[in-house]
Amino acid sequence: MSAPETIGVIGAGAWGTALAQMLASDGRDVLIWAFEPEVVAAINTDHRNPLYLPSATLAPTIRATGDLTEFAALDIALVVTPAQVLGRVLEGLATCPRDLVLCSKGIEAGSGRMMFDVASEAAPQSAIAVLSGPTFAHEVAAGLPTAVTLACGGGAEQWDRLAPAIARPTFRPYYSDDVIGAEIGGAVKNVLAIACGVVDGLGLGQNARAALIARGFSEMLRFGEHLGARAETLSGLCGLGDLVLTCSSTSSRNFSLGKALGEGASAADLMADRRTVAEGAHTAPVLAALADSRGVAMPIVTAVDAILQGEDARKVVAALLARPLKAERDRPA
Repeated sequence: MSAPETIGVIGAGAWGTALAQMLASDGRDVLIWAFEPEVVAAINTDHRNPLYLPSATLAPTIRATGDLTEFAALDIALVVTPAQVLGRVLEGLATCPRDLVLCSKGIEAGSGRMMFDVASEAAPQSAIAVLSGPTFAHEVAAGLPTAVTLACGGGAEQWDRLAPAIARPTFRPYYSDDVIGAEIGGAVKNVLAIACGVVDGLGLGQNARAALIARGFSEMLRFGEHLGARAETLSGLCGLGDLVLTCSSTSSRNFSLGKALGEGASAADLMADRRTVAEGAHTAPVLAALADSRGVAMPIVTAVDAILQGEDARKVVAALLARPLKAERDRPA
């Protein structure tokens, strides 16, 4: 099947805008929905999104709208809203596109549901896929090489529809049918990126950050495998790849949040002042609660949750380092 002429992006934050720019790189028409009227006007008039992605001059084939009903005529829509409002936004679609590609990384607060489950309930007539991997928005918008996981709930048949619509010379998706693995990788890495930022903010050095990435990856594997994710998925682009990227740069909103926490800023002040969303701050408490209820040890995630709740970062890290000594890998029962 040939790719449709028009593809939609629901959400005009930095990541949604970057994806729209990438999709329009071959001259294709792209429709993007923005919540803010000023963002709609800026994209349509100036071909820019100064609020969320000021570095990019956008393709003239990108058209913004504030009307979700326009997406009813599309075959495919990438959903790039903040995780906590994804369900409400999809419920605003009177008729959903045949394929929805979820690009938001998180777990719904209150319900503890992954985004796939939220979307499946809000848009039961759509086939759901998950796009996740090591991606900084400004690099994707600039056309720098990027590889991602495209996990298709509809299997190979859905992949055959989506791959030609999404792939570009510098944007390469890899197929998976492990939707839960792709989602867990994206959600957990955001929390671990906050932890790495805290380590950086406290000045604890690169040795500590490398150890935290490795031990955090173990937590990701434990939680993922408990929920049925495959280890090879979490060892790929949407797990380990994304983890390494977001734990190593202030270009990551979650890393930057953690760094500020480690430097002594309060979580409440930081979250109130951030227009862009650090999804890990919303994911940490629900992930910690889910892990605890399922008996999955995730001490780094628990530590991040404690710091976000206002506990002193240095004391929390000291307590983490004082945990009993153990084998690096759990011994079999």
